[in-house]
Amino acid sequence: MKKMFELIETYKLNGQFRWISSQMNRVRNGELYRYICDTKGAFVQPALYEAFGLTVVEAMTCGLPTFATCNGGPAEIIVHGKSGFNIDPYHGDQAAEILVDFFDKCKKDPSHWNDISEGGLKRIQEKYTWQIYSERLLTLTGVYGFWKHVSNLDRRESRRYLEMFYALKYRKLVDCIISI
Repeated sequence: MKKMFELIETYKLNGQFRWISSQMNRVRNGELYRYICDTKGAFVQPALYEAFGLTVVEAMTCGLPTFATCNGGPAEIIVHGKSGFNIDPYHGDQAAEILVDFFDKCKKDPSHWNDISEGGLKRIQEKYTWQIYSERLLTLTGVYGFWKHVSNLDRRESRRYLEMFYALKYRKLVDCIISI
């Protein structure tokens, strides 16, 4: 945090940042992302490691240019320089340089912000929609069923996981889709 405040002072960026603490209200999160997007801001997630990166997907879904850790899921979600930017949290100076470079380009050419925003939206539509996820899940479930039938093995752990997933998530998703 000290380093971030030093950078804000160095580059005279007081009043240009909003620190948002952890939010548990999903509706409020969406509104925050949209507000930041409307003001041509960006989403920065400098975690040391992120298993998947749901906040990254949420921010990109709202059209926010996104800067996220290069360690874990965000490295796969973001195409660096096209749909967002991967930053290395272990090299803060390089991460700061990527941020400064982005905003310098936006200052010189306001369409640069739109290009990255649209790139993020396109990436989400190509890879991370519920339709894509559900189709992949059904495919994997079919492969698992076929594999189980052919191998004649009963993997108790896998079966319990699938039963738990079905009970906790999948059934609710199916009910939601059917009600639409």
